[in-house]
Amino acid sequence: MENDELLIQFRNREIIGKIIRKIREESKNLGRIKIMHVCGTHEWTITHFGIRSLLPENIEVIAGPGCPVCVTPASEIDALAELSLRNNVIITTFGDIFRVPGVKTSLIEAKSMGGDIRIVYSMLESIEIAKKENKKIVHFSIGFETTAPTTAIEILKGPPKNFSVFVTHKLIPPAMEFLLKTGPRIDGFICPGHVSTIIGVRPYRKIAEKYKKPMCIAGFEPLDVIIGILNIIEQIKEGTYYVYNEYSRAVKEEGNIIALDTLDKVFDIKDSWWRGIGLIENSGLKLKKEYEEYDAIKIFDINIKPIDHMPEGCRCGDVLKGIISPNECPLFGKICNPNHPIGPCMVSFEGSCSIAYKYGKNIT
Repeated sequence: MENDELLIQFRNREIIGKIIRKIREESKNLGRIKIMHVCGTHEWTITHFGIRSLLPENIEVIAGPGCPVCVTPASEIDALAELSLRNNVIITTFGDIFRVPGVKTSLIEAKSMGGDIRIVYSMLESIEIAKKENKKIVHFSIGFETTAPTTAIEILKGPPKNFSVFVTHKLIPPAMEFLLKTGPRIDGFICPGHVSTIIGVRPYRKIAEKYKKPMCIAGFEPLDVIIGILNIIEQIKEGTYYVYNEYSRAVKEEGNIIALDTLDKVFDIKDSWWRGIGLIENSGLKLKKEYEEYDAIKIFDINIKPIDHMPEGCRCGDVLKGIISPNECPLFGKICNPNHPIGPCMVSFEGSCSIAYKYGKNIT
């Protein structure tokens, strides 16, 4: 009951209306302001609740690369699809990557060709399969800082010898900095809530100060997001740039120390390829040398050539970089939809195109 009452407050129309009026007042005479977020759940909240339709015309909120499935390179999907067709190999993965197209194929197509590919809900489920099977189990480890600790914990525990991981974990702050250096104009960031529960506030401070950009870590309810937008506008008006932690009920300054320590024990940082964006320095994770016995890339001698591939006509790359909104893609809602996805952003429930298709009457 208490949780229901709290939820009602975070969606209280009267309170939200007051803050929207404050946003309109504070943003007068500021010119056009472009705020980016990098979280699929934020995009769901913004689009589902029609937040863009409440904002003044000079305030634009755009989605960045907040979907890990969307930025997973097509060549990695092809590599796993090919590996699944080998004898004595089982691939486990999460459901939202299952239908994402690679260059040559997708995992669902590989399964139809005889590949043993199984959808799991956690890495622990994959390890349980390894305990029961004589085959080699390869888990497709996808996600940002939010899910990487679960991979690290299971590796530290010492999984079965027939178990390995194909690691494609990525880090959000380097991508934010990359977009500030190379992407469209960004006046401020709504920092991701889930990622921030792990990494805390500190990683964003250097970026905010270096590029003089206001930032706000926000939760996932409409009130959270709207407060975040207001804070960024107030920072712009005052000529300040710092990281405001609106989501302090879940995010600590130092982050989750135990999770960060686990990541540091298991992973090294590497340059990583982001589909639709390109190579971003220090934005990926790889297993440390002492854990290479669990590294599927080493075990199976997989040679992956990064290919920035998008299907012909697909503009998912521009959506991920915040250059266009989903409905500006010529394929959106025509030949590309959740039942027949052409690009990766239409597949995952965190993908901007998928969200726009389902709730898109409020997208601008």
